[in-house]
Amino acid sequence: MAKIKKKGQSGQAKNYITRTQAVKKLQISLPDFRKLCIWKGIYPREPRSRKKVSKSATASTTFYYTKDIQYLQHEPLLQKFREQKVLEKKISRALGRGDVGDAARLERNAGRPDQTGKPRYTLHHVIRERYPTFIDAIRDLDDCLSMLFLFANLPSTTSVPAKMIARCERLCHEFQHYLITSHSLRKSFLSIKGIYYQANIQGEDVLWLVPYKFNQRVVGDIDFRIMGTFVEFYMTLLGFVNYRLYSSIGLKYPPKFDQTKDDKGAELAALTLEGVNLATNDDTTKAIANGEGHGPDPKVQAEVDKLVKKLRTESDADKADEEMGEGDDEEEEKATDAIDKFEPAAPGGDVLPQPTYSGNDPSKLFANCTFFLSRETPRQSLEFILRAFGCKRIGWDSILGEGSFTTDESDPSITHQIVDRPIIQAATAEQGDGEDNQTAQKLGPNQRYPGRIYVQPQWVWDCVNDEELKSPELYAPGAALPPHLSPFVKPTQGQYDPTVPLEEQETEGEALDAEIEDAKDEAGSEEEEDEVDNDMDVADDNDDDEEEDSDAEEDEEEEDEEDEEEDEEEVLQRQRELEAEISGKAVKSKQVDPKLKAKLDKKKALERKKKEEAEDLERAKGMLSKKKRKLFEQMQYTNKKKSTEDMKLRSKRRKLEKEKAAGKA
Repeated sequence: MAKIKKKGQSGQAKNYITRTQAVKKLQISLPDFRKLCIWKGIYPREPRSRKKVSKSATASTTFYYTKDIQYLQHEPLLQKFREQKVLEKKISRALGRGDVGDAARLERNAGRPDQTGKPRYTLHHVIRERYPTFIDAIRDLDDCLSMLFLFANLPSTTSVPAKMIARCERLCHEFQHYLITSHSLRKSFLSIKGIYYQANIQGEDVLWLVPYKFNQRVVGDIDFRIMGTFVEFYMTLLGFVNYRLYSSIGLKYPPKFDQTKDDKGAELAALTLEGVNLATNDDTTKAIANGEGHGPDPKVQAEVDKLVKKLRTESDADKADEEMGEGDDEEEEKATDAIDKFEPAAPGGDVLPQPTYSGNDPSKLFANCTFFLSRETPRQSLEFILRAFGCKRIGWDSILGEGSFTTDESDPSITHQIVDRPIIQAATAEQGDGEDNQTAQKLGPNQRYPGRIYVQPQWVWDCVNDEELKSPELYAPGAALPPHLSPFVKPTQGQYDPTVPLEEQETEGEALDAEIEDAKDEAGSEEEEDEVDNDMDVADDNDDDEEEDSDAEEDEEEEDEEDEEEDEEEVLQRQRELEAEISGKAVKSKQVDPKLKAKLDKKKALERKKKEEAEDLERAKGMLSKKKRKLFEQMQYTNKKKSTEDMKLRSKRRKLEKEKAAGKA
């Protein structure tokens, strides 16, 4: 007889477990269970059928895999949590029996874990388990950096302690120093959320978000306990990654930290990097070799030396033969290797720019520049980007903190100054006192330091993204800046691209509509001028003639609104002839521009062609199955929606360009 199966012992009910059952099985509290799941990377699962999985009458909302909970039973952190729970019970018992001194002693000892052996845990083994290789850790660095940079900018509260903020800030600065030293930063983008950075670390692209340096307002609807758990894990992860990155480029970790400079706002300058002297690392070499000095076999080494010597003599003989055969062509080869020099044809002529070898190294983009940052510019982000791309000399006002190359704005070695204020001349009163606006640049346009380039902060970001120094005239103070586009979005074919001229990406129908509209505007302006001249000529006639002219003008305006098709044009023309016959005037034949008429005909032919293509498409859709037809219609809807958005952007750009051209005229 077959064994009777009990409910909940097989199938989906066996594979899943509720959160309450998991907490009871692990014998820990719910907050500790949340911590453990976050650190170990275990998340709730959604079963196919909640009814089959649920083992009780009440509806459960959170389920986990049973194997995941069994995996957590062997976690060493469980014992640490239990020891912490025992300590809390001892303190509560001491307070319950009125022994305040004993409770204070236990709590005091808990604050000195190094001396008292308080239950203290580390997440080192968790990092090693979750990231078996270093590349795995690099790939998971995006959220880690975004979270730590966020907490580094938060104010200290009861839920976000100051020690956590200081630790996050120091780890972030250490990571930035690696990017500066290795020149791994590639792109950056200014957005509403913050500043996006992208770096290439050992072949992997890492993208993270850094908030702006504003006063952050901490609201109460955020659970900082959960975020603090993630931050605790991410701090350990970034510490591991920083150590490995520093070791890969021969730097000591952690770098020296100057607390005094950090208190004065030095930030990146508060850390001092030190190189590892590999020549004196005898202990490390011994540890790797386990104290045993193994060398090659003398006989084998002697045979290898003979073979190498023989190969070298043969290669020297081949080189001598080649030199003898190619002795005549040496001068020509030297001439072809050198770069041509353009010399002036006549003495005193224009000196032409000489060609040079292309050396577009992004790491030396700002190497020959000396920058000065005005007080209103974002000093932290600009300093990081400029240093990451080769700039060694950056100065700023002393009020922004220490660590600058110079605090003197009038330093003659400064080549570029970054300002973000509108250029407004100081208002001078009758007594001669200059009243300067706080939002205005103190140096007027004619009071700038000679030989210095003044640009807005966007110039730095655009130079970095395009890997070339942009023209500073486009980014001058007070100038309308060019569009700042995201370097992470790759334009697809058919999509609107602001960097491409409008004529190259607009459709044939849009180009015709624009040309027809321009032609109508010109014709309308000419008609208005003719009407004004006619009114001046008939000013001495009777009042009845003036009323008839006004009626004719109103009729003409109505006719201009309805001249879309050929049939309507004929009707309107007939109406004009009748009115002219009644008033006793000559018939005004409407003159149509032949170019405009050709464009209208071309537009009608294009619309006719589109209509035929739509009919052919509808007939072809009838041959599809119902499933494929719905899929095709959904694709058409998505493409039409995208094309409509692109059309709106192109029309908006066309309107702005037209207004700009009219303003220049």
